[in-house]
Amino acid sequence: MDSLPIDSAPAPEALLALNAVSHTYGRRTTFADLSFTLDKGRIGCLLGPSGCGKTTALRCIAGFEPVSSGEIRLQGQTVSRPGFTLPAQKRRIGMVFQDYALFPHLNVKGNIGFGLHGADARTRMRRVAELLEVVGLGGSGDAYPHELSGGQQQRVALARALAPRPDLLLLDEPFSNLDVELRERLGLEVRAILKQQNTTAILVTHDQYEAFAIADEIGILHRGEIQQWDNAYRLYHMPANRFVADFIGEGVLVPGTVLAPDRIEIELGVVPGRMPPDCCSGCRVDVLIRPDDIIHDDASPTQATVVAKAFRGAEFLYTLALPSGTRVLSLVPSHHNHALGERIGIRLEIDHVVAFKADARSAA
Repeated sequence: MDSLPIDSAPAPEALLALNAVSHTYGRRTTFADLSFTLDKGRIGCLLGPSGCGKTTALRCIAGFEPVSSGEIRLQGQTVSRPGFTLPAQKRRIGMVFQDYALFPHLNVKGNIGFGLHGADARTRMRRVAELLEVVGLGGSGDAYPHELSGGQQQRVALARALAPRPDLLLLDEPFSNLDVELRERLGLEVRAILKQQNTTAILVTHDQYEAFAIADEIGILHRGEIQQWDNAYRLYHMPANRFVADFIGEGVLVPGTVLAPDRIEIELGVVPGRMPPDCCSGCRVDVLIRPDDIIHDDASPTQATVVAKAFRGAEFLYTLALPSGTRVLSLVPSHHNHALGERIGIRLEIDHVVAFKADARSAA
């Protein structure tokens, strides 16, 4: 029987690729050996605390900053390498800024159509009308920026960036000037718009919930290095190191001892989980416990003392002290309103056990 032909065609290159990219200011390294790829239609995010280098990385991708080493490729073309930076205006990149950067003397239609000066009037009008509907501002084309809310201004900025159909869209802390509720809602709307337009985008933010709402892939940046590039689910449940475990979500690291390759003992009992690769039986470890791993249960013989509480509407976030003094967090429905100092029953219900070998400080 004849064998089926093997397709030897190479896989298409990612729309954006950063290969060991570094950036320096004088003797100070902003970030080093930054590497990741982003395929067409995907939304990536650089997430990290202030000063970690994420905005500078975005500026390098945009062409506003040179790179010290490595290369940046866009649509298979090298756009940045040491000694060469393709000008920003030649990269077919759109950008949405933190402060919207709308032109106050132009109405909404004028702002959206600003980047379409090379198109004929009819094409420009049709594209502006299309984007007004896409961003939900169909009746606001004649309004001026000062007549709009912050959320509406951000939609205009997004529509303006999308108007020329860029190969890549960059969003630099786009919702930081908005209140929390609007930020969350607008984040979901922006994701839907980008997906509808099949736009490839990179978001920069320090807000993990914003990153979770918008991005397909997230890179955790710390001290100029990507600690983990992954989806939100894996970042939360399978953090690559202590920094990611501490930065993403809420939780505490509690001491434990490895009993077997797949069993770890902590104060709350024995949990099934793989020990860290550099451990053996008897090894001291730190186990990540999330608030949703600790269940309030009046019938449980295990008790903990309420030492702090934060009301969150549907839930309380309790800080609980175990008999040893170790503290854990627990999310409890808010009709269980316990007083500080009260002892309550709890049980451990954990599906993803994450453990790190205890360092000298935690072992002590």
